[in-house]
Amino acid sequence: MGTTQLETVPEPKYWHLKTVLSEALDSEFTVGEILPNERDLAARFGVARATLRQALEQLELEGRLQRRRGVGTTVAPPRMGVPVGTAQHVWPGAAGDTWQPVDSVLTVPSASVAAALETGQDEAVHTVRRSRVSHGQPVAAELLYVPVGSVPDLSAIDAPSGAARARAVLRELQRLELEGQDRAVELGSARADDAKELDRLPGAPVLVVTTRFFTEGRTAALSVATYRADTCRLTFGDTGGVEIHHGPERRAS
Repeated sequence: MGTTQLETVPEPKYWHLKTVLSEALDSEFTVGEILPNERDLAARFGVARATLRQALEQLELEGRLQRRRGVGTTVAPPRMGVPVGTAQHVWPGAAGDTWQPVDSVLTVPSASVAAALETGQDEAVHTVRRSRVSHGQPVAAELLYVPVGSVPDLSAIDAPSGAARARAVLRELQRLELEGQDRAVELGSARADDAKELDRLPGAPVLVVTTRFFTEGRTAALSVATYRADTCRLTFGDTGGVEIHHGPERRAS
């Protein structure tokens, strides 16, 4: 590998370096290959390590690179296709839902979740944890918050905890008439628990999809789904549905 010096450019140096690195990934490296260490890369491109880190972080955000525990920085595979929404309004756990229930417990949610659910700040709600796997790889983790009032008959079901309890909460939701839902998507950073479940480093970029489900003029459930930003590419169609598509073609900025 030769030495490439960056010329003075009007754009930030790290951004120009990102472009140069991206071209090198396409021509010199294969999926899964481990990149040289930061010292060698910085020397090759004639930049400070701080500049190099900025460029590497941007490439990770765009899904070109992955940081893996005990391995280092590797070339990421193309983002995989995983549908996360449909044109029709449906409850979580409805037919065709590919999320896997993991657990359900009664917990007091954060103030922001309580405000969205319009519950008391000290009021416990059913917190259902679900996971999403695609091509054998964990791609998303979800926390579904359900007020006790949304599933009043759940107390009669003998499923104290675990996946069985989660499935019971989802079944009780199906009894309600879903009037509508809204969805918001934002970029975030992986919390420690999400990072562990998604096999990412804490602070890694993630896509957070928040969905509110309405019935009888109130929020009956709130879903906060965290997707690996290096794995998923979200697109919005005329139907209002949200999907994640395969392929290394142009990525969302």
